[in-house]
Amino acid sequence: MSIPPNIATFWAAFCTEVGEDCSHRFFEAFHFDDNEASANELADLVVAGVKRATAGLIWSFERAGGSPPQPGALSVVTYWDGTPACVIETMEVEVLPFEQVTAEFAAIEGEGDGSLEYWRRVHWAYFGRECARIGRARSLTMPVACERFDVIYRAIA
Repeated sequence: MSIPPNIATFWAAFCTEVGEDCSHRFFEAFHFDDNEASANELADLVVAGVKRATAGLIWSFERAGGSPPQPGALSVVTYWDGTPACVIETMEVEVLPFEQVTAEFAAIEGEGDGSLEYWRRVHWAYFGRECARIGRARSLTMPVACERFDVIYRAIA
């Protein structure tokens, strides 16, 4: 995948910092969630080191003609407006049915109060909206890619 023009300068600064061109490991540039307030809040949680995981529907990756990132993949987390916040490296991806996502994963995802109950509530709502967009019906067994990541580069404020 090629580096989007809106993050090219940021990506070049990252490559200079690490001392190599990591473009072959680039996976995507993305913002979290489907609304501006949440996308920006979640990006801030990642930059602060609170949010160290994310969850995505396998069906959404398939609909886009792809698959979840693999360990070693690099992605740029952006704010809603496309401004780069940081580069993350995928460390692990485990695919689980929605109902089998663990309290440990919910805590690492770092959203809300960090509880599994909170995770289930907000992700059930989000995945419901996502399923509506891609023509699927949400269910307790829908496949979720549970990705753990490390922040390896932050935008300079």
